[in-house]
Amino acid sequence: MPTISIRVDDETKRAMDARRDINWSEVVRRGIKERLKMEEIRRIDRRRLLDSIEVTQKLRRKSPGFDSTKEIRRWREARR
Repeated sequence: MPTISIRVDDETKRAMDARRDINWSEVVRRGIKERLKMEEIRRIDRRRLLDSIEVTQKLRRKSPGFDSTKEIRRWREARR
């Protein structure tokens, strides 16, 4: 298994040393694995979002002679 190194501040190291019953390597391994899972979910969600945008763009159509700005103004004026 490859080895990695991390740096922590002195206060954190003292607190870790006080808890010798905890396998800090395992804590870090689990944290890294959890973060990797989260990043994979984000990647998938981003891909799904981009796919949805693409589908929406394909479905969007122009209506000849229709000006949404004018229509909105017309409805706002009608409310008054």
